[in-house]
Amino acid sequence: MLNMDFKQRVVVDTGSLDWIASPKAGVWRKPLAREEAERGHATSVVRYDPGASFAEHGHPLGEEILVLDGVFSDHTGDYEAGTYFRNPAGFRHAPFSEQGCVILVKLHQFQPEDDSHLQIDSQTAQWQSGQGKLQVLPLHEFGSERVALVRWPSGETFPRHSHAGGEEIFVVAGELIDEHGRYPAGTWLRSPDQSEHSPRVEEDTLLWVKTGHLGHG
Repeated sequence: MLNMDFKQRVVVDTGSLDWIASPKAGVWRKPLAREEAERGHATSVVRYDPGASFAEHGHPLGEEILVLDGVFSDHTGDYEAGTYFRNPAGFRHAPFSEQGCVILVKLHQFQPEDDSHLQIDSQTAQWQSGQGKLQVLPLHEFGSERVALVRWPSGETFPRHSHAGGEEIFVVAGELIDEHGRYPAGTWLRSPDQSEHSPRVEEDTLLWVKTGHLGHG
């Protein structure tokens, strides 16, 4: 197991990790949290070499993807960086990448009743005004769980706050800062239920944020 104690704060700078070969040639990964070697709960950054592909498969309790770089493809289309997916249990696909891509992938983490199938292109979607000068693109809501992309303009600060059900962040671009440290692009943070911090940025920053999903696990 890797980082499966949800009561512990975890920070991983994926830029400092080496790529690990997956069972499929041409597909590499940087594991962030993993229940078992090849099944169950998993969060990873995954790289497809140009031309790499997977055979058709499904994912019990779903698959959540954010395309970070390149173009990710399956039978439904070709998806550039900034596209967000939710593929529920029962959905099957054979993903591939002709030019190569890097994706953030979360497996086996849907709530049992959550059967939403989503494809959202953040480059064309309608963003909303958030607190202060933040811009927010809501991606998904189910029960207490909330997922969004958040744009922070240079110099923006956010008041100290806590998160019921925890908070998970992936720094897509820029750098996030709080009283605990500095987190450059590629950093994954998972903070437990009722954790607190006072985030800020010094440069334009883009975050993928999920809250309310960790509970008291």
